[in-house]
Amino acid sequence: MDAHIRDLRYFVAVAEELSFTRAATERLFISQPSLSRQIRQLELSLRARLFDRDRRTVALTAAGAALLPLARQIIEQWEDARRAVASAREERTLTVGFQTRIGRGLVPSIVEALPGWELRFRQITWADPTVGLGDGQVDVAVAWLPVPGDGVYDWTVVSTEERWVALPAGHRLAGRAEVGLAELAGEPFVALPRTAGPMRDFWLAADRRTGPALVGAEAETAEEAFEVVASGRAVALVSAGNAELYRRDDVVARPVSGLPPSRLAIVWRRDDRRPSVRALVREFVRCLCA
Repeated sequence: MDAHIRDLRYFVAVAEELSFTRAATERLFISQPSLSRQIRQLELSLRARLFDRDRRTVALTAAGAALLPLARQIIEQWEDARRAVASAREERTLTVGFQTRIGRGLVPSIVEALPGWELRFRQITWADPTVGLGDGQVDVAVAWLPVPGDGVYDWTVVSTEERWVALPAGHRLAGRAEVGLAELAGEPFVALPRTAGPMRDFWLAADRRTGPALVGAEAETAEEAFEVVASGRAVALVSAGNAELYRRDDVVARPVSGLPPSRLAIVWRRDDRRPSVRALVREFVRCLCA
């Protein structure tokens, strides 16, 4: 069922934007080829073409126009059903999204603080800057800011950490106590996927450079990024906490001077007013800010 609802969400986004590019990058945070494939699958399952498209324009067909109000209604009814079920169950099972290791003593502290609750933890790749909140995979996310700033999400910052650079163990700067961003200007960097949007720019320090970053590789997870660094193909900016959590013998991490710090936040959907979600957020904040 969730897959069908997802496809309808994709269809509605394209229908409202009349652009596969805008729908993919600004509404859904997926790649345009992935969006096109899902729309084709929906058209095949319905045995109807939903869009007329050429290089410049996208328009609804008669079948697409007929589907649009029904698709919106189905999505709304599905959300109502999910909320009703959650309320009836008194929602003691919640899913927490994360992209890098949570660590920091958080998980045992939260579990101890909420006896009788079942907390599930789901890792989301960097390709999704909403950390699973956007498509309902998770109820609350532990996320590095920025998240999409469209007013859909609220957050509380629970940790502020310096940005460090992860270097191959034999790198020319590995022996330094601190590194300046200018000294890294010619280095290839590990970048987040393009669908990560502002997060990609933040972890490339794009706003602090005099020119664009040289991207040596892309990675969808921290594990992938550290493997790239260890191989000597690129360097990567990381938070100070993650430099410790992902410590390994073939990678060296050093502080980068002159960069604003990274911010770790607890994020939730603004319109999700379930008491259980708000209780979980309060415990996250209490445990991480203690």
